[in-house]
Amino acid sequence: MMNSMTNPIAASSRAIVIGISMAGLLAARVLLDHFAEVVLIERDDVSDPLQSRPGVPQSQHVHVLLTQGQRLLEQLFPGLAAELTAAGAPTVEWTADWLMLGVWKWMPRCASGLSGRTCSRTLLEGLIRKRLLASPHLTLLTGCQVEGLLSSPESDRVTGVKLHGRKTANSIESLDAVLVVDASGRNSTLPDWLASMGYDAPPETVVNAFLGYGSRWYQRPKDLEADWQGITISAVEGITSRGGVLYPIEGDRWIVTLGGVGRDYPPTDEAGFLEFARSLRVPILYDLLKDAQPLSPIYSYRRTENCWRHYERLQRFPDGVVAIGDAVCVFNPVYGQGMTTAALGAMMLDRCLKQSQSPKGFPLRFHQQLARILNTPWLMATGEDNRWSTTEGAKPGWSDRWVQQYLDRVTVLMQDSPTLLKTFAEVVHLVKPPTVLFAPNILLRVLASYGKRTPTEIETTEIGLQTSTGSTVQR
Repeated sequence: MMNSMTNPIAASSRAIVIGISMAGLLAARVLLDHFAEVVLIERDDVSDPLQSRPGVPQSQHVHVLLTQGQRLLEQLFPGLAAELTAAGAPTVEWTADWLMLGVWKWMPRCASGLSGRTCSRTLLEGLIRKRLLASPHLTLLTGCQVEGLLSSPESDRVTGVKLHGRKTANSIESLDAVLVVDASGRNSTLPDWLASMGYDAPPETVVNAFLGYGSRWYQRPKDLEADWQGITISAVEGITSRGGVLYPIEGDRWIVTLGGVGRDYPPTDEAGFLEFARSLRVPILYDLLKDAQPLSPIYSYRRTENCWRHYERLQRFPDGVVAIGDAVCVFNPVYGQGMTTAALGAMMLDRCLKQSQSPKGFPLRFHQQLARILNTPWLMATGEDNRWSTTEGAKPGWSDRWVQQYLDRVTVLMQDSPTLLKTFAEVVHLVKPPTVLFAPNILLRVLASYGKRTPTEIETTEIGLQTSTGSTVQR
């Protein structure tokens, strides 16, 4: 990590990051290349790096790091993938090692070059935090609550933050900085702080499919012989609102998450959770779990709405403060885009700091660039959620509806085409833009598929899932 200090924005020595979310940690990493001192402020106690914290209520659930996210984290923290492997995180080739039930068929298993490490959120966050704390230029303040922003007399520039509880329970102190980064998550109070300075709050777009899910950790059966690493069974509009995922993590364990759209929430008692698994389109998760050893309670989570705070649309914005990660745009977690999008946002912050010639107007320029990054994952997440009649919030326009219908055809065709599946997976993992799915060879296949009948029932085939008892699970 180097402190270049070559940019006018970094003329002062300190930057502040509010929150040690993944977005906050990654923002701190890039700021270390621009400022002599970076201060991370967190209200939770993080003395135990392997202990989940209240600020991440989803920490016990599946957290997917997409291939693009894995690549970006490796750029920011060289050797991180090797550290994850050493800690026991499995290496997964997403299209070759995963069982994925499509609309009517199991997806073909094929090599795509899209790989990554699967692990718990706690392990990943802990390793990154350990790397950051090794820097003498970073200070972590825990047990502190940011109560508001400091500003210039004209309120045109943020100059730091007001802290509560750093020294004593009732103390308020000031901490100056040239740049404040809000990474406090979906509960960010930055709109209120801006209002207190005389600025408009950003307009918000919300799309809520009322997805709820429950997760439980299991020990992987020692006698299980399988040629796959994980399983995804998707909910499909018009067929079932229920789906599930089996996700391998360190310690030879699984996190199993079951979910339902439109308030069809899985129960949190053992019998109800297993029965929910049996009710999926195929009972493979139930067959795996009914005799597996549980390692945790059943954790429930239901706050899954997509919400975008459009800071990029504001006409006025004070200098010296930006928001990042879920503080700007939070996605339905079921699509696994959050950590990768946070990494993309951190890299954009780095680029904007390198390119900006003046601190004046920097926040708006950054948020306008960030919005371009957010657009693709937003359309992917909300496009899926808007399939459901029970979804509330902003509705897609005619062009977005046409694109979704086109992609529906792509998802049906790729059930019989490893090549098309690979291309689609590259888009899902944010490695390639959605425009690649409109290449002439794909477009012609999609157009030719209109008018053809689709299957009316799921095809079932036998998979090689053997246990020491000799039983075989059907899929």
